[in-house]
Amino acid sequence: MNLEKTPGLYIHIPFCLSKCSYCDFYSSTSISAVPDFLNGLFKEMEMVRNRFNPFDTVYIGGGTPSLLSPKQLENILIKVRKNFDLLSDAEITIEANPADLNLSFLESIREIGINRINIGVQSFDEEALGFLGRRHSVKQALSAIEASRKAGFHNIGLDLIYGVPAQNIEPWLDTLRQALAFSPEHLSCYQLTLEPKTPLGIRRQAGEFSVPGEELQYEFFMKTSEFLEEAGYIHYEVSNFARGEKHTSRHNQKYWDHSPYLGLGPSAHSFQSNQRWWNHRSLDQYLSSINAGNLPVQETETLTIKQLRLEALYLSLRTKKGVYLEDFKNQYAYDLFTEKKELLAKLEEEGFISIRNGFLSPTQTGLAIADSLSLI
Repeated sequence: MNLEKTPGLYIHIPFCLSKCSYCDFYSSTSISAVPDFLNGLFKEMEMVRNRFNPFDTVYIGGGTPSLLSPKQLENILIKVRKNFDLLSDAEITIEANPADLNLSFLESIREIGINRINIGVQSFDEEALGFLGRRHSVKQALSAIEASRKAGFHNIGLDLIYGVPAQNIEPWLDTLRQALAFSPEHLSCYQLTLEPKTPLGIRRQAGEFSVPGEELQYEFFMKTSEFLEEAGYIHYEVSNFARGEKHTSRHNQKYWDHSPYLGLGPSAHSFQSNQRWWNHRSLDQYLSSINAGNLPVQETETLTIKQLRLEALYLSLRTKKGVYLEDFKNQYAYDLFTEKKELLAKLEEEGFISIRNGFLSPTQTGLAIADSLSLI
């Protein structure tokens, strides 16, 4: 299974100068450990170099990869090319904090082969940035996007967050208007979600503030979709919009269609065939394993055909394309159209899905409740 799908490579850079108050991704603020991490990362590459076919995407995420110097990033890509086969048209993405971006840095990373940049803007509202614990200002965000264009980036993605407490629709649409002024190739619009152990999650549980209720969440989602589609963007996944098919995130789509992917670095996840495994969520444990000559894997799971089927359905119904029923039947030995015929007819009648040309796809309304849809 999945042998025909091209894998992607994810590299987790586990460092941040400061932690955003909503973030639950693994990172450390002790950047003195960067050289040790890079040595460990290069050893991990050597350990797993023969496990995957050629990659057509590389995604350098985190954490804050833009904390690294252009030389350190260049060394990562040199080691990637030494240990793995990269297809000639590979999409190579870096996540970046606006505070780290200037023209010199951006020109340098373009020269080493990074051809896509994802900028964590989150908001063009100073008050919202302060609430979220971001270390950049609105001015820095605007400057970073302008400098990225000047440096020659023709594939720019912006991350934005809506549903910040006390935010209503109009200020959010203002943020979208400011984003569209730069004609970014990609927009990721995430509803603020608060994990219990994050600083904002703890404050919410203490009753310091409340988040938007279901009706307002739905309104945010629908207005965002309508606004961006009117501006010419494709709403191709629950939180993701692209200025045409060629600007969809090739890497992220691998997570949504059960393509294989290799994750390197602390807390990174990997998937191949029916196996999923993930690395230690601790830089110390990660390095300790590698320096002892062992893979830094914390745990592995083998997925049954039923688990794969349910997961595939859940992921596919978060995308505009949806499920191609014949492929689903062949791959998972389950005829969804026959088994769930009455329920599917009801969902189609109510406007949550459409079944056309062999595809079962969520409507715009269906995407708004994608997690519930997958329970069919």
